[in-house]
Amino acid sequence: MKSYGKLALGIIATWFIVVLSTSALHLFRTDANHAGVAYAVAALAPVALFSVWFAASEKFQELVFSLNPRTLTAVQSWRIFGFLFLLLAANQALPAIFAVPAAYGDVFIGLTAALVAWKLATPEHRTFYIFWQGLGLTDLIMTIILGSTAPLLSPGGPSMNVMTQLPLSLIPTFFTPLLLIFHVASIAQARQWQTQRQTQYREHLPASA
Repeated sequence: MKSYGKLALGIIATWFIVVLSTSALHLFRTDANHAGVAYAVAALAPVALFSVWFAASEKFQELVFSLNPRTLTAVQSWRIFGFLFLLLAANQALPAIFAVPAAYGDVFIGLTAALVAWKLATPEHRTFYIFWQGLGLTDLIMTIILGSTAPLLSPGGPSMNVMTQLPLSLIPTFFTPLLLIFHVASIAQARQWQTQRQTQYREHLPASA
């Protein structure tokens, strides 16, 4: 399991180096009409790979289930910096149709993440925990959808080009998919809690005569 964990960490580190290098070399830049598509592909491809790996490998499932749910949840606190999207929109650097909902959604999740990690990341609060994780997951997905369709929804407004340049390019290429993966992993863990509780309940039932 330790070697498998090192492999996963190595993949994450390599992923970060690749997207950082790609952005530094301006390989992620594109014209205004395709910036939204690039945003969506960069954000969703790692999540798709994670889902395939999780479905195909029992060892990877064990690794995911062994992660600390409080840590996975507390990391979402960084999303409080989503308010920066509002500042960029105010300066015509991002389309408001993307920046406003993305900012408010991220700030809400960021402000509540610590409380959820401390109080709700337990089997006893499983339903509320999954609900909150679902909210965070939905917020990120909606952000990706709005980011990829902003050129169509607001053709006369600012483009998404700033999200394809450092340092903001690290958001769609690394941080958004990583936080999406953390939400998916947290929900998978919480679903496992129910299975474990049912198994423990059956083990404590008196044997039938």
